[in-house]
Amino acid sequence: MACAVGYYGVGIEKALAELEGLQGRRLVLHAAELDQFCPTEARAEIFAAAQNTPGVETYLYPGVDHAFARPNGHHFNKPAALMAHERTVAALRRTLGPEYDLSALWEEHIRHEFETRDVPATMATMVAEPYVNHIPTMTGGVGHAQLSRFYQHHFVHGNPQDMALTPISRTVGATQIVDEFIMTFTHDSEIDWMLPGVAPTGRKVQIPMLGVVKFRGPRLCHEHIYWDQASVLVQVGLLDPSGLPVAGVETARKLLDESLPSNSLMPNWANSADQSA
Repeated sequence: MACAVGYYGVGIEKALAELEGLQGRRLVLHAAELDQFCPTEARAEIFAAAQNTPGVETYLYPGVDHAFARPNGHHFNKPAALMAHERTVAALRRTLGPEYDLSALWEEHIRHEFETRDVPATMATMVAEPYVNHIPTMTGGVGHAQLSRFYQHHFVHGNPQDMALTPISRTVGATQIVDEFIMTFTHDSEIDWMLPGVAPTGRKVQIPMLGVVKFRGPRLCHEHIYWDQASVLVQVGLLDPSGLPVAGVETARKLLDESLPSNSLMPNWANSADQSA
């Protein structure tokens, strides 16, 4: 056996001598902080032994109990279960494969979204029942039918013609990508997914964005897209930043140039000028 994964194991502290027999195999152990079947003392013993054993990964999930990854169970905790699943798949992929070029798969998806503007081709890059959630406005879709409708009538064909993405950074994991970029466009058409119900203002917008893109095999499973909606509202003239801790296009400019002033929204920043760190 090349790789083994254990979720909230019981009695492992009594078999730690067996770690010496791993010999290049991989072992992943997921532990729950509140697990009465593996109390703090036992967990500390397991984790200490694991630190001295190559190929062993141990993960602690704070605030959750035994069986936190069992769907519909009394102690099910979705965030912890998702994190454990990501780590499990990563270990299995590193050991057994297969490996996918997630960056290339993501590039194909966004090419069909913003360049070819082809909804069927966009959906073909995704699993059978995907979902997309634009966090600030809660727009997107869950499932093939709803997401296809969203792409067809409210996204792919509704974006401004000059909309462009400037890459800033990309982190590629075993099953997901975290993409940091700046989106630039002229607000010359109604953008249902970002500014729903807002008539075109003709204003230029530059907004830092972050996308967390999950894959299942070689297909996109879901997208979580984040941006600062206050900055968008300032740039299209719907929010007066006076007296508020918000900024407009300056957020994008500072992302591109870290030498631009920091703390300009902090009225108390000057008070610490003569104080030592």
